[in-house]
Amino acid sequence: MAQFTYSRLSHSLRLSVNKCSVLRTGTEIKYGQACCVQLIRCQSQRSMDDKTLQERQKKQMARGLPKQKPITGVKQVIVVASGKGGVGKSTTAVNLALGLMANDSSKSVGLLDADVYGPSIPKLMNLKGNPELTDNNLMIPLTNYGVPCMSMGFLVEDVAPIVWRGLMVMSAIEKLLRQVDWGLLDYLVVDMPPGTGDVQLSISQNIPVAGAVIVSTPQDIALLDARRGTEMFRKVHVPVLGLVQNMSVFQCPNCNHQTHIFGSDGARKLADTLGIKLLGDVPLHLNIRETSDTGQPVVVSSPDSPEAEAYKKVASAVVQRLEEVNT
Repeated sequence: MAQFTYSRLSHSLRLSVNKCSVLRTGTEIKYGQACCVQLIRCQSQRSMDDKTLQERQKKQMARGLPKQKPITGVKQVIVVASGKGGVGKSTTAVNLALGLMANDSSKSVGLLDADVYGPSIPKLMNLKGNPELTDNNLMIPLTNYGVPCMSMGFLVEDVAPIVWRGLMVMSAIEKLLRQVDWGLLDYLVVDMPPGTGDVQLSISQNIPVAGAVIVSTPQDIALLDARRGTEMFRKVHVPVLGLVQNMSVFQCPNCNHQTHIFGSDGARKLADTLGIKLLGDVPLHLNIRETSDTGQPVVVSSPDSPEAEAYKKVASAVVQRLEEVNT
């Protein structure tokens, strides 16, 4: 069975980008001519009312927006996002996926790493190797702990930088979404890159997203970006399922004294301000860090620990919010 390698992907993406550039140039010329004609008409027909003009503009904008197309075999897509990096988004995404399965063993869950520049899923899920290809040239996800995973990290060396411009990144995301044999999934959890850029917009506009989970620490600077992330999803009409307050409290393993290193209840207050739900609190705990670094997420390696229970509670709250959104 053939394998899908980084060099093969790069060659394919360059061809796609070159093709898109030619088409885009032609499209811009056509739109430029159309805009000139429209400007002349507007000048000669100033009596046309504003409402008619607005309707025409909406139709023209609608033509340029991509039409959402579901991922074959996937029932619901859940995106896990954050306004900034370093708040534990990828760790939350992994344990959310495992928590969904732990809470209901009949559910099938997949995990997509959409962070092209800094893929974390291979390390967190203890996976290595190039994905093999089906007879239809679809990539077969690598699987561990019962979760099929796809990541750019499977196609590059651990320390190899990915130096791509925006168009190639968008083409790569499209391939990771469409050219993967996901099988039949109840949930596909997408670990989004930090920020509110091209990848977030591309995924939100190209596939139907059931809901977004925003991860933040209680720290004020992280909450500012979490708010931006929430507002971005609202603008593209993606339901915001709620906030996860990560690293909410540190408990000393010796004396059990609790310290709010990043502040107290910042995400809870932000959730109240934005009118969304706080999905749960996850503590700052050595067990979470150690299990993540060894590729043995806490939900599967220490299923009865308070840390694992915290993630499973978040997973339950996500399912509840999905039911509310869909009714």
